[in-house]
Amino acid sequence: MIIVFGSGDDSCIELVVDAALELGVEHRLIDQRRLDHDDLLLEVGPSAVRCLVRVADEVIDLGEAGAVYARPLGVGDTPRSQTFSAAFTEWLDLADTLVVNRPIAMRSNSSKPYQCQLISDAGFAVPDTLVSNDPHEVRQFAERHGRVIFKSTSGIRSIVRELDEQRLDALDGVRSLPTQFQSYVNGVDTRVHVVGDAAFATEMATDAIDYRYSRLDGKEVTHLAVELDGEVAQRCVALAALLQLPLCGIDLRRCADGSYVCFEVNPMPAFSYYEANTGQPIARTLVEFLSGKA
Repeated sequence: MIIVFGSGDDSCIELVVDAALELGVEHRLIDQRRLDHDDLLLEVGPSAVRCLVRVADEVIDLGEAGAVYARPLGVGDTPRSQTFSAAFTEWLDLADTLVVNRPIAMRSNSSKPYQCQLISDAGFAVPDTLVSNDPHEVRQFAERHGRVIFKSTSGIRSIVRELDEQRLDALDGVRSLPTQFQSYVNGVDTRVHVVGDAAFATEMATDAIDYRYSRLDGKEVTHLAVELDGEVAQRCVALAALLQLPLCGIDLRRCADGSYVCFEVNPMPAFSYYEANTGQPIARTLVEFLSGKA
């Protein structure tokens, strides 16, 4: 049996539940929308951890689950749901079972500069990067590289923007918020979803700086499922293993010479967006991985 934890109306959760039903895989959904109606007992002893949940009047010993897919969005709106989420999240790091993904492993994304070092250690090229709140230092970096983009240094999603003349003129605002600046890399955006040993690649064709928000800039984006070169695919799988993330979304850019530059790794990817646009069986592969059928 696999446990699915998240909001029942989240598109990724819906796809995983549908895939489990289609494959005949026994599963239970712990719906974050209903935590005020469920119970959880977490016992942490000197040599063992025990976690029981009651969902829809069924008591489940989570220690007997074969695997867990957790996609918690938020921590709950009430003290009861927040307590449930906190205890369940603690169990995810302690559980003696397959967890996709453990919260402790996802922390590498909390600092993008730190994660960038790990990506480089895995053999990927990374953009020249500057983290600074010094406008003079940033201007020197921009003069050196010509085109520069900037984004948040944390795991909180931010829109990637280009450091154009208008933003250079307003650069004094960076004094209150250290920001990550990177040299612009020309090429084609490629999102790779790693699921266990499988890698699904999608290329995005667009003129937008950040294809995720292309509509904000009035730009179009098209999606194309592609096959990665075997060596690149293996490197993506190895990077996911290094970060201890059985499921992740790796953001690459394919350069004109066929090489790849890696920007970051998303530890809780919204893969439903890519599956909807390409038909890649990401959710099905995830359920097969969780159930040991992959």
